[in-house]
Amino acid sequence: MALFNRKSTATPSAPATVAVDPALAALTGEYAIDPAHSSIGFTVRHAMVTNVRGSFGEHEGSLTLDGADPKNSAASIDVKIASVDTGIADRDGHLVSGDFFDAEKFPVMTFRSTQAEQLGGDKYRITGDLTIKDVTRPLAIDLEFNGSATDVYGNERVGFEGSADILRSDWGLTWNAALETGGVMVSDKVKLNFDISAIKAAPQA
Repeated sequence: MALFNRKSTATPSAPATVAVDPALAALTGEYAIDPAHSSIGFTVRHAMVTNVRGSFGEHEGSLTLDGADPKNSAASIDVKIASVDTGIADRDGHLVSGDFFDAEKFPVMTFRSTQAEQLGGDKYRITGDLTIKDVTRPLAIDLEFNGSATDVYGNERVGFEGSADILRSDWGLTWNAALETGGVMVSDKVKLNFDISAIKAAPQA
């Protein structure tokens, strides 16, 4: 996750250089994701007719932002599976069981970025490796950079929000139940939702 490069406005005959936006360059540094002001969640179709929404209450991560040379930016996120919350305890218990995440054997879901690109304006795409259980597959997340600010405690913050659609079966999450009226209990398609606030680390002395 990064402040990805703005497109150059240079003509084709001009030197192949990209002007650095001072406002973005000033955000360069190491950041820690603030779990108290961030959310990582999902939406999945249930019984073919409605959506179930859930989130993971325990997660941690870091961002390396390089506003002057965005290809050096990176993101790392770890999510504790047992912290899943859909608002119904029995359903949460089923999700952490061997039918789904098998949290006892695979307690953490991870994402490690490998590439970032600008889609236009403040919209970006970050690609990386998502590991669920013992399966690692590439994932592309479309993001919007919400801006930066200094909070009331003097912390420098940046914010991003984004989403990605996946097929849970690609990560070995295949449990389902057939409905009497046709169809299945849980859709294969899952929408992942990210709302991230990160705090810049103090410079090393």
